[in-house]
Amino acid sequence: MLSIACLHTAASNVAVFDAALASLPVAALTLTHTVRPELLRERDDVTLGEAARALDALAPGADAVLLTCSTIGEAVARTQAPCPVLRADAALAEAATRGGGLVSVLYAAPSTRGPTLALFDAAAARHGATVVVLACEGAWALFQAGEVERYRALVAVEAGRAEGRVALAQASMAGAAALMDRPPLTVPGTALMAAARAALARRRTA
Repeated sequence: MLSIACLHTAASNVAVFDAALASLPVAALTLTHTVRPELLRERDDVTLGEAARALDALAPGADAVLLTCSTIGEAVARTQAPCPVLRADAALAEAATRGGGLVSVLYAAPSTRGPTLALFDAAAARHGATVVVLACEGAWALFQAGEVERYRALVAVEAGRAEGRVALAQASMAGAAALMDRPPLTVPGTALMAAARAALARRRTA
């Protein structure tokens, strides 16, 4: 049984990742969840260092650790865990840009724009893709107010207008895919598959 330890900054992402796991063709994979909402604050050295330590603390007993918050994704580079530690949106960036072409990347939280742009630009450069990063204006205020259905509906509308291959950069946006005729790429399933591959590879070489 492979164990993936997830670090979230939003409690609602627990259900999002559990649902994604249930829909994947992956056997013998379990998730554990730790929620640290206080890490979703100013993205500075103090916050990133605290997030890195939180990730390291989840490593014992885990085959891989997954950071699901795109705003503090840079913390992954600061970890010293003995197992693979992945940022969930990195797997999405790779999947979305592989094969080149135009990729429209949508985000909701203003704080995630910088990290998302840097991550997708780097992936696009590796794969010869063109990336356009778009804000879902007003969506994050709905999410923070607990109006999740309206949040997902607004994201779905904005994603439906986007051109090229569409990727929803935040895990919380994944529910919008079910409202769209042309489902976009989303974080949870893509990230879990990447984490499972990394965990399995570690076991094989251990």
